Amino acid sequence: MPKAVRYNEFGGIDVLDVVEVDRPVPGPGEALVQVKAAGINPGEASIRQGAFAQVWPSTFPSGQGSDLAGVVAELGADVSEVSVGDEVIGWTDDRASQAEFVVVPVTQLTPKPAGVTWEQAGSLFVAGTTAWAAVRAVALSKGDTVVVSGAAGGVGSLVVQLAVAEGANVIGIAGPSNQDWLAAHGVTAVEYGDGLAERVRKAAGGTVDAFIDTYGADYVELALELGVDKDRINTIINFPAVEKYGIKAEGNAQGASAEVLAELAGKIAASELELIVARTYPLAEVRDAYAELERRHTRGKIVLIP
Repeated sequence: MPKAVRYNEFGGIDVLDVVEVDRPVPGPGEALVQVKAAGINPGEASIRQGAFAQVWPSTFPSGQGSDLAGVVAELGADVSEVSVGDEVIGWTDDRASQAEFVVVPVTQLTPKPAGVTWEQAGSLFVAGTTAWAAVRAVALSKGDTVVVSGAAGGVGSLVVQLAVAEGANVIGIAGPSNQDWLAAHGVTAVEYGDGLAERVRKAAGGTVDAFIDTYGADYVELALELGVDKDRINTIINFPAVEKYGIKAEGNAQGASAEVLAELAGKIAASELELIVARTYPLAEVRDAYAELERRHTRGKIVLIP
């Protein structure tokens, strides 16, 4: 029997198990995908911990995961968009991708380019579409100065590259180990910690036009301190600040489409966008994968390999 990640109650990584499940059966308009890689994301950890129980209720036992890439193994009725054997990138809205097999609506699949690895493909959806939407939310023009917090993380590392491609002057906030990577991608790196506002002002050499927060903490307050207009501040994580200050919170929900996924995959295949895979774990080591993720110091993505 195929295996999948499951948990039976909210909690830490110790509630995660890999169990045998029935092989899913695709319905009309769906395809069964044999998963080759599935990325993991901070939002999934928060859901498993119960932080969003009021917003996104859970039914136990719960599966986990949105990102996926794999090979089409079976088709439901009335499916002509894909064929058995196709290599695809996609996502599920059913918290189910961290598994050996997953059923996916064909509208949530796009072909995997040959120049994109399984690990990149399987971790692209959440981070990629979130970054795509966040950059558009702050309406960058050529020559704008934009600051990005968590600039070397799974989302931030894509945000800074997309912002550079828009012609913006990008200032990336990150730790010392990520300064060289940021500089190599056309980003002015500044280290977080005491005195950050002063360092950002010096790096900007003038007005800061926009701010994209991918980390949380007090970065929205920093953006306001720097004088950024509220309609050009976007956070993907600090939802209390959205309500408090009236800033934006555009991300995955605004970018989620097969068309955006195909656009981003094409950029990776053409070496116009680097998606960093920090580390891979076998599906059986899902607890270890999330332990590393939740330390929040990883450059790029962590990926499960079923």
